Amino acid sequence: SNSSAGSLERLYPAVGSAKPPRKRTTSQCKSEPPLLRTSKRTIYTAGRPPWYNEHGTQSKEAFVIGLGGGSASGKTTVATMIIEALDVPWVVLLSMDSFYKVLTKQQQEQAASNDFNFDHPDAFDFDLIIATLKKLKQGKSVKIPIYDFTTHSRKKEWKTLYGANVIIFEGIMAFADKELLKLLDLKIFVDTDSDIRLVRRLRRDISERGRDIEGVIKQYNKFVKPAFDQYIQPTMRLADIVVPRGSGNRVAIELIVQHVHSQLEEVRALWAALASAHQCHPLPQTLSVLKSTPQVRGMHTIIRNKETSRDEFIFYSKRLMRLLIEHALSFLPFQSCTVQTPQGQDYEGRTYSGKQITGVSILRAGETMEPALRAVCKDVRIGTILIQTNCNTGEPELHYLRLPKDISEDHVILMDCTVSTGAAAMMAVRVLLDHDVPEDKIFLLSLLMAEMGVHSVAYAFPRVKIITTAVDKKVNDLFRIIPGIGNFGDRYFGTDAPPDWSDEEDVLST
Repeated sequence: SNSSAGSLERLYPAVGSAKPPRKRTTSQCKSEPPLLRTSKRTIYTAGRPPWYNEHGTQSKEAFVIGLGGGSASGKTTVATMIIEALDVPWVVLLSMDSFYKVLTKQQQEQAASNDFNFDHPDAFDFDLIIATLKKLKQGKSVKIPIYDFTTHSRKKEWKTLYGANVIIFEGIMAFADKELLKLLDLKIFVDTDSDIRLVRRLRRDISERGRDIEGVIKQYNKFVKPAFDQYIQPTMRLADIVVPRGSGNRVAIELIVQHVHSQLEEVRALWAALASAHQCHPLPQTLSVLKSTPQVRGMHTIIRNKETSRDEFIFYSKRLMRLLIEHALSFLPFQSCTVQTPQGQDYEGRTYSGKQITGVSILRAGETMEPALRAVCKDVRIGTILIQTNCNTGEPELHYLRLPKDISEDHVILMDCTVSTGAAAMMAVRVLLDHDVPEDKIFLLSLLMAEMGVHSVAYAFPRVKIITTAVDKKVNDLFRIIPGIGNFGDRYFGTDAPPDWSDEEDVLST
């Protein structure tokens, strides 16, 4: 379809006269899984590390790679090769195919008769693309539309993605918008010979879509090639790197990977800076420590003793958890309430003034606190977050989450048995904020915390209430609390972690 000059002002480079549309074969854009399996390992694509500097602000945005090129040029293959070679745990691969505009009734009829031009820049929702990339670059969660080419419409369900170390955005019009270009830290154009692209389309359309050779060639010559010449090839001059031969050019891919690694170097040293940033500072006012009565001190003596049996460890840990939960509930908002006693007398009391209380446990140790919460909060809802530590980078990694609906309206009790550096707790808080839970409605509960973890969480999230039964001063080189309590999960569940295992309890919350 023709477009006015005004509607194309934002396009870069300038677009000439419109070309005839081409037919679009039907295909299904499926929701990507939260992980990508390469030949070497599994890379998670639904999480990200929450690195903050000593002032509590995000230290560096994600690195965004734009990957452009013609249809069947091998963009997705090149993206997969880059992901595998990068060797970073968190990568988001975002396809432009998810962002086709919602069609009007008239456009739906044109699409049904193969008369709608899906290769024109106006076919894409650039406003949504830009808003999505901005949020991902800031490490926030986003909703991605799922486009169904069979019905030429967006599905009702959307998929959720989190930011990452690296974001790869690929599509035929990846460089066709001025505002979009500003978000790309590295622009790569995959330049593949037109004959090779035609052969790939022939193979795909004949084997996968049941079309004949004559129809494929006619479609390519009438629609695909003119669209490439007018809208796609001119953007090659905007690329930082041109990759001839696509996935066959391994030298170019290696150079790309080296460049991206140089941009990510800063992240490696951030945690060490954060760990030492607040030494000798007074503990924050958002921290509340359960009064160290002889009873509390006695229970700590039992659970810290390495000779304590597992049964006794579990029994006294549960007692301590119950006290901690009841102490935390005193910080919830209450309002005056008058009730009548059985003797017909008025009693001036208090009632919880919030909507609902939700508990969220950081697996695996955090789930041991759920029974204590259920025992004192009737009909409490429970969510879970699984965070583990990458043994090589020391970064916390979000592997799984299940949160109740409408959690944004609740007061949330975030539970983890031990917190040392605070990295896992910070990531869990960031996940809750991504789900629109107000910061001042989050209560972080832990049986034992290190001063470093308290400072880290408090400076990153100054309105989160931190509640614990004890705070130890030191953390050793393995990020274990000293004198500490040992590995809470192993002692509670009776498991022994392998020597090289490094999970949230072991390293980040011990």
